[in-house]
Amino acid sequence: MIFLSTLLISILIPIALIPVFGSLALRLQLVDLPNERKVHSQPIPRIGGIAIAIGAFIPIVLWCREGSFVSSYLPAALVIVAFGVVDDLRELSARWKLSGQFAAALIVVFLGELKITHLGGLLPDGYLLPDGIAIPLTLLVIVGVTNAINLSDGLDGLAGGICLLFFSCIGYLAYLEGDTVLGLVALALFGAVFGFLRFNTHPASVFMGDTGSQLLGFSAITLALDLTQGNTPLSPVLPLILLGFPVLDTLTVMTVRIAQGRSPFSADRNHFHHNLMKLGLHHNESVLVIYVIQMLLILVAYRFRFYSDWLLLSGYLVFSAGIIALFIAPTRTAWRPQRSALLIQIKLTMKRMQNKRWVIRGIFRSLHFGLPLLLAFTLLLPKVIPHYINVAFLVFSALIFYCMYYKKTWLGDLLRLTLYLVIPFAVYQADTAPADFMAGMGFPFHNVLIGIFAVFNILVSRLSRRRKGFRSTPLDFLVLFLAVVVPNLPDQNLQAYHLGLVAAKVVILYYSCEVLLAELRGKYDRFAWGIVTVLAGVGCWGVMR
Repeated sequence: MIFLSTLLISILIPIALIPVFGSLALRLQLVDLPNERKVHSQPIPRIGGIAIAIGAFIPIVLWCREGSFVSSYLPAALVIVAFGVVDDLRELSARWKLSGQFAAALIVVFLGELKITHLGGLLPDGYLLPDGIAIPLTLLVIVGVTNAINLSDGLDGLAGGICLLFFSCIGYLAYLEGDTVLGLVALALFGAVFGFLRFNTHPASVFMGDTGSQLLGFSAITLALDLTQGNTPLSPVLPLILLGFPVLDTLTVMTVRIAQGRSPFSADRNHFHHNLMKLGLHHNESVLVIYVIQMLLILVAYRFRFYSDWLLLSGYLVFSAGIIALFIAPTRTAWRPQRSALLIQIKLTMKRMQNKRWVIRGIFRSLHFGLPLLLAFTLLLPKVIPHYINVAFLVFSALIFYCMYYKKTWLGDLLRLTLYLVIPFAVYQADTAPADFMAGMGFPFHNVLIGIFAVFNILVSRLSRRRKGFRSTPLDFLVLFLAVVVPNLPDQNLQAYHLGLVAAKVVILYYSCEVLLAELRGKYDRFAWGIVTVLAGVGCWGVMR
């Protein structure tokens, strides 16, 4: 349960804090103002990084206090956050930013003894770099990658999505290596970023700011180095593969700036994501292309993690050459990508379905009335529900009932909070401690129902004609990728505890809640009655047993 608790806490804290921090940021003018280099057209609060930090640090402090990595990582990360907050408030110069990053890097190098001491097969067998080389190299790598992620934060959801994929991979690799502490740190960062991305996908309502982007970059490289340096069969080239895209982007842009006689830290619109938009791709399409590239890098890193270091390095150099040709060459010619006839036909089909209101109305009603029924069925599947959980169900049902009549403005947030807490517990208990009848048709039937709701989510989000309804974003693609990959990870322990399937089900039900609450547009009464009935019924039955 420690993994599930870490994930839940880290997701829920940013979701709870960002609306509060956002209102405060608007009052204090802690916002990102639009200009000619940026894609947004109105001031956006940039407090997401603070929420990410709190969401990640709390579970790390609760369960991962031991170990040299955490004892050096936390104070170093706090230095990054402190400089980031000041930067978001006052816009520090590049010199001050680098000073904060070097200070944090020095902490993990000397306090945590995190150093790049071996390069695997790239050097003679058994050769270790002396401190005179290892320490400067480590400082350069940490500061470089921190800035690479910071500079990649140019489109809504871009840096967050890249890091979400990275932390999912590094957490799984740490789990395979038996490094529970590192795995929990990665999981906490994954959850905090996931909670933040709910507000950061296009059009974003909040930005992570330099606080968030520098924290994610610093965390990513320190986690990767701690995992791959030392007594491990993992290739030391893996960090380059996992973080290779933002690193290549930064090196390419800085090289162009220097060649033009400008400062490498000057601002422009020459990043890879800018080049994609120059080719005619929309905002979401540009982000999605980079997500796909990052996914491929992660899959390659996992598949070839034990292979020759020279093979991995050569492969990365070939990848770099291909990316530079793919992203830069077309911008210097008249070539533009053409949309395929298949995509055009799919869009036309979706448009025809959207015009037939009875289709979307039927699907929406199935989701509206079916979600409480599915939740009730899920809560009936576990063999035992602890007494205190039943009491919590009764408390939540009473709070929802109270808000329905006396605090209507709180009802939507309370429903979301309740479901975000109840769903993971219900799915986890149903899948890991099921009742006897689940051995028959109960388990497959429950999986089929979850799959149907996943289809409903996609159809409602794509067919909705409401301007304020739920809209699909590149985050949906990330969720789909994780929902497909995680249940099929080749590990017996994960399969025994159904953790992959649990994660996929929880994500699908979370999205069902988001789709439904967005489409209801504040008219929550019927749905609230359904949730109250389910929680009160299950709670009373459990208490009286």
